[in-house]
Amino acid sequence: MQRFIICIDRLNTWVGKAFAWCILVLTLSVSYEVGARYLARAPTDWAYDAAYMLYGTLFMMAGAYTLARNGHVRGDVLYRLLSARAQAGLDLALYLVFFFPSVIALIYAGYGFATESWAIRERVMSSPGGPPLYPFKSLIPLAGFFLFLQGLAEVGRCVLCLRSGTWPRRAHDVEEMDKEILEEVCEGKTHEQILKEIHRGTFKRPRND
Repeated sequence: MQRFIICIDRLNTWVGKAFAWCILVLTLSVSYEVGARYLARAPTDWAYDAAYMLYGTLFMMAGAYTLARNGHVRGDVLYRLLSARAQAGLDLALYLVFFFPSVIALIYAGYGFATESWAIRERVMSSPGGPPLYPFKSLIPLAGFFLFLQGLAEVGRCVLCLRSGTWPRRAHDVEEMDKEILEEVCEGKTHEQILKEIHRGTFKRPRND
């Protein structure tokens, strides 16, 4: 199960980083619009639509990535005082009662919006350029799908924690551990020595002096 969880973490991390390039495109398009509008007195007819579509794309497609990194806002004033098993039980209940019904509704409704938009080749009616909306609306069920996948990984993580009493590592935790092992190797320790330290629980993070 841990391998399945890590695979989903890495998939959504890759998706999030791929769509993060929208930030660069958004910055360049807005900067160009500002320069064209105030310096050349020649505003574009596409920058406004490009801005909200790029921002919306980033917002939707980064949701699963943020969940994989455990980065969503959490009211943890009382949560952090609970034991790991109690946290896992609470998380599992909230995923089953609130998360999955909401995400399934998002996928269902988003699929309807997307299919209708493709059927009529929907375009923005309030803009002179009239850019197509159907590719943008197709991202709604796609974002829901990746959220659903990450939700399965989080449920698996909760189950493992209920069994063992400790939270399993996330993909980025594993990557950080790999980097630490490489740094230890560079300091002269063999691979076998490092594995023994990890097994005994005596492995220490290298100091950055």
